[in-house]
Amino acid sequence: MIDCEGLVKIYKTDDLEVVALQGLNLKVEEGELMAIIGNSGSGKSTLLNTLGGLDRPSAGQVRVGKWDLLKITDEELVQYKRDTVGFIWQNNARNLLPYLSALENVEMPMMLSGKVDRAYAMQLLEWVGLKERMHNKLHQLSGGEQQRVAIAISLANRPKLLLADEPTGSVDTTTSDRIMGIFRQLNREIGITVVIVTHDLTLASKVDRVVAIRDGLTSTEFIKRNPNIADGGEVALPTAGGLQHVHEAYVVVDRVGRLQVPKEYLSALNIKDKATMEFDGERIIITPPKSLGG
Repeated sequence: MIDCEGLVKIYKTDDLEVVALQGLNLKVEEGELMAIIGNSGSGKSTLLNTLGGLDRPSAGQVRVGKWDLLKITDEELVQYKRDTVGFIWQNNARNLLPYLSALENVEMPMMLSGKVDRAYAMQLLEWVGLKERMHNKLHQLSGGEQQRVAIAISLANRPKLLLADEPTGSVDTTTSDRIMGIFRQLNREIGITVVIVTHDLTLASKVDRVVAIRDGLTSTEFIKRNPNIADGGEVALPTAGGLQHVHEAYVVVDRVGRLQVPKEYLSALNIKDKATMEFDGERIIITPPKSLGG
């Protein structure tokens, strides 16, 4: 569903250039439910905006389904955002029109596409647990209920990919659990691919796969697969600091055979410009360079 290779995103102004993504490699299979985690400034929201067609990639490869987002035209981009991808913002006010009812909000994207389907809009609101509240105006709904309306809106045009940027960042734990349950149900029942950006490791424990982005360079993937999720279970991940101990590290090998090793690994071993590499028949072992006298 998603194939990123060497993805670069650079923001430029007259006197400043910021590299938000540099060499990201990521593949997401159709029908996956996954989370992207990372600290503030790591590039995870930039990645989501690129996948959502909100930001244009600067270089590299990024494909979503049949679409090549590096080469897509403005006209195609409108179609892509309308038909292929649904987006949920952390600030649900960006999804919602306050003077409309919940049902009218869900119908709005359908109206823009000329495909109003009231029965489907009502079904979406029922799926997110708002069957009895669909005719309420937004000011009559709680923050958690408004976020569930936003989920229904994102599905209004039957997208193949659902992107969610910190979808539980402004709700309590109970509501967060309910929202994650909705994502899991939608993923299983209609097969939609779901990519969630979050800094919350507890939330990340409730998906099938976790990919961590670091330092805006995003060359290295840290992957955690939750084998019990398919059976309805949940796997608890530790809070910050213990992430490396439960994640398997994948180091990207570029086309000429160079390894891209996380900076903190190199810092921990005091490796700067050179390192010693050995092959014992099964493993490649990287160590600090031996001193000239040793």
